[in-house]
Parts: sequence; structure tokens; C-alpha cells
Amino acid sequence: MTHLILHTDGGARGNPGPAAIGVVIEREQEGRTELVSEIGETIGRATNNVAEYRAILRGLEEARRLGASSVTCLLDSQLVVEQLNRRYRVREAALKPLFDAVNQAASPFAHVTFTHVRREQNQQADRLVNQALDSAGLGPALRG
Repeated sequence: MTHLILHTDGGARGNPGPAAIGVVIEREQEGRTELVSEIGETIGRATNNVAEYRAILRGLEEARRLGASSVTCLLDSQLVVEQLNRRYRVREAALKPLFDAVNQAASPFAHVTFTHVRREQNQQADRLVNQALDSAGLGPALRG
């Protein structure tokens, strides 16, 4: 059984605006954390919440490709975490198909958790978002 930890972040410069995702994938072995993969990609124009969902979706796709059987998803968007854990309803029409896509992408895994972390605990994923946007020449850096 391979368990992976995903740190995901999504952000837009403007809301909506040019957007990107960041995904850091780690494996915990023998009490140590090992970096497996990093992804930073622009996704076109989107809102912050759409970018957050797209980051989780991309992370789950990569975890499946890597052969994970279970996944812990750590993200700093409390709204998205609460929606994915079904404590908040998804009201925004643009998020509903992404919510469904994330749930479908999570279904092949034996276990998936979505956990809210503070921004300070998600700095690597945030860095990847900003690097992707900077590389594409898409405006000033996002905060946090």
C-alpha cells in the first residue's frame, strides 16, 4: 500500500484572472518525508476557487499515475476542504463540475482525506503557483 501526501494550491492574479496550480507530492517512509514530484502549471483565466479545485484534481491524477492506494490532500482553502468533506454545499455553478470531478478522481483510492492547513504549511505549493505565473509573465506575485 502506497500512501502519498499532496500539498495543493491554486491562485489567480485578479479574481478571476490569470491562474495557476501548484502540487507537491510526498511519500512518508520510516518517519521521513521524501519529495516525489512537484507540479506548477498555468491554467488560463480562472477564479481562486476554481484554481484550488484544479490543483487537487491534478494532484489526484498524478497520485494515481504514481500508483498510490491512499492519499492525504493538504490545502489552505478552508472553503474547498469543507465542500469536499461535505460540510458546506457547493453553491457556485462553476465549482460543481470540479467538485464532481475531484470526487470521481478520488474514487479509485482506498482512502482519501482532505485537510485544511495554514498557509505557512503550504508554502511549497504556493511557490509553484507563483513560479508558474511568473514564468508566463502574468503579473505581480500572489500573497501567501
